[in-house]
Amino acid sequence: MRDAHTELDKRVQRWIFNQGWHGLREVQAKAIAPILSGQTDVLISAATAAGKTEAFFLPACSAIAHQDKGVGILYISPLKALINDQYRRLQSLAELLDMQVTPWHGDSLQSKKKQQKKSPSGIILITPESLESLLVRDVGWVKQAFGELKYIVIDEFHAFLGSERGQHLLSLLTRLEHVAGRLDAPIPRVALSATLGNLETVPLSLRPNNALPCVIIEDVESTASVKVQLKGYIQPNQVMSTRQSDDIEADSDSHDAEQKGFAGINIESFDTEDTSLDVPYDALTQICADLYRFCRGGNHLIFANSRARTELIATMLSEKCEHNVVPNEFFPHHGSLAKEWREGLEQRLQKDDLPTTAVCTMTLELGVDIGKVDSVVQVTAPHSVSSLRQRLGRSGRRGGSSVLRMLITEQQIDVDTSLVDRLRLELVQSMAMIRLLIASRWFEPADTSLYHFSTLLHQVLATIGQWGGIRADQIYTLLCRQGPFQKITPAHFKLLLSQMGAMQLITQLGNQQLVLGIVGERIVDHYTFYAVFKTPEEYRLVAGSKTLGTLPVTTMLIPKQYIIFGGRRWQVADIDMDKKVVYVIAAKGGGVPPAFDSGGLSIHDRVRQEMYDILSHGDYRISVGDKKVDFADKTARELFTESLDAFDRCQLRHRPLIDQDGNTYIFMWRGDKVVNTLVALLIQHDFSTEVYAGVICVNKVDSIQVIRFLKALTHKPLPTATELAENIPNKMIEKFDEYLPEYLLTLGYGAQALDINGLNDWLQRLSKHE
Repeated sequence: MRDAHTELDKRVQRWIFNQGWHGLREVQAKAIAPILSGQTDVLISAATAAGKTEAFFLPACSAIAHQDKGVGILYISPLKALINDQYRRLQSLAELLDMQVTPWHGDSLQSKKKQQKKSPSGIILITPESLESLLVRDVGWVKQAFGELKYIVIDEFHAFLGSERGQHLLSLLTRLEHVAGRLDAPIPRVALSATLGNLETVPLSLRPNNALPCVIIEDVESTASVKVQLKGYIQPNQVMSTRQSDDIEADSDSHDAEQKGFAGINIESFDTEDTSLDVPYDALTQICADLYRFCRGGNHLIFANSRARTELIATMLSEKCEHNVVPNEFFPHHGSLAKEWREGLEQRLQKDDLPTTAVCTMTLELGVDIGKVDSVVQVTAPHSVSSLRQRLGRSGRRGGSSVLRMLITEQQIDVDTSLVDRLRLELVQSMAMIRLLIASRWFEPADTSLYHFSTLLHQVLATIGQWGGIRADQIYTLLCRQGPFQKITPAHFKLLLSQMGAMQLITQLGNQQLVLGIVGERIVDHYTFYAVFKTPEEYRLVAGSKTLGTLPVTTMLIPKQYIIFGGRRWQVADIDMDKKVVYVIAAKGGGVPPAFDSGGLSIHDRVRQEMYDILSHGDYRISVGDKKVDFADKTARELFTESLDAFDRCQLRHRPLIDQDGNTYIFMWRGDKVVNTLVALLIQHDFSTEVYAGVICVNKVDSIQVIRFLKALTHKPLPTATELAENIPNKMIEKFDEYLPEYLLTLGYGAQALDINGLNDWLQRLSKHE
């Protein structure tokens, strides 16, 4: 491995020398031989800033260094910003090799695209949507430009896996090989990612038809230390005035430093101050006071999860700078901001000469090079362990420790506090995710078992648009047998085409060729066609004649189900899919609804089971050698003690069902797909239910009746996911779902939202326990 670099082109070796590197990293040395061979797919899994991008480009650029015509490397990224960043990083190497590099997306310079169109060569950096546009609008040029393509590299591969956009990308790659005449001599695919669970299953996701073998290269030499702190905050039921809060903030730095609270692979500790106060005031104000103290003077990323929270925190922090008469260092970063603002902030972070903190959604989660980041702060529970892993990797990028602070707010307990809030489930979920990430090194594997009918319909339209006309059997062979839609049977496909014909998306000519119909032409010709994803639909929430507001419908919604909106409990009366309206009735009684929910995001089984293990053992700490390391601050530890008290008082270690306030609470400790399945069955059998963070509340029914119902379920076959999904009205969640036949829509939704096998496993365990 020491001399692996000698296999590279001399100019590439010179570039390495010019960087002042002492040698190649392990992952870079390992990648040279398989990439240079051009006979295999390659999967490179390494931490952020571990050099995986160079691990691909150094040998790949060597391989195409003397290719004088035709594009040699096609680099595909999920983000325009990542393409721009990669273009900047490749320029010096490309100049040494006299190689053309062209960023290709909606904001790219037309002059560079025209130059590439005129004389195709070198490297193209592109998004899936821009590649789709080329295939549909200029397939002749694609055939000419990519006939000699040596490599396709996909950056941040985990961002595509299991999603409709990932399915789209895999279909594009099959169609590209078809256009280039390379189905029998496949173009090697290289996937780069910092976050991939179950590595051994990923090659099938990279090339579903197994046409090439795959070499897996994993970074095993990375031993960077990790520092983690979980800080707890209490949101009072009655908030003090802003004036009082400001006075308290000014005194917060005087508290004694507390040395506890950090854990990692290679443990290092750093000082932190305990700003827990007995006097209650708004938790977000206290969080912002701590963020100001943690982040001022350095470069940091604050992930706030929601756009509204991002803007609020950024505003509060910038106002604090103004109040203290110091330059502002805090700036928001999210998808709705103007391009100039986002890119200006990214450039400021890259320069590393001005202290800068970006308050962001998930826009800076992926690998745009933003220089040295001192720490990452997560406000509220993260979306997933995978997301947390990616975010943690953004810090410690220059050999230092990765630093993560997680700031979690729980509601102050009083006589009206719900059981769910007493259990402090947001805190415990955060603890579980930290443990899974650091102790177990686990993160969520992609769900590759889905049908993706909406994306298939899009690809049928795109393929017909690309060729003008094509037979049905040719489309099925290309997209399903050779492409990624391996789960689609001929019967499914025939049903899809029949519906598309009935809706005038396609029509069949006398020679059996399929062409675009009137509606299909209009869809394909529109600039929005090239993307297969969409933002969640906003539904109006209406009670009587009054509109309460709007909410994005991202999770299962069924009539008679209870939901929380505006801090109040409502029962769903009806859902009008055409008008995008949810009709609700104010729910009487029931007490104060819980504050925490998972925000419409699907939590994995493993996370909830880790939460149960933490509470069952009464210990969230991480074992390192013969020691247990505590990563929680004083307030977080106090909140955890309250959680344990509620858990033990309700005997939840052994009791999955408990009675309280005339309702039955079901604690499954399973992921949302399993929870959704039981909720759908309960509602189907006229039980009134609501769900909070994986806990099901069955209203006005005692546990004896619920147990009787659950036992009855174990004595007969459960309905299939498709049968159960028939009664769920809001199944149209993907972009082209409205054009699907009802059966395929229901089949696809059932696979995506429900887990019959998981529920059956839980029921069997419950039966043995009883």
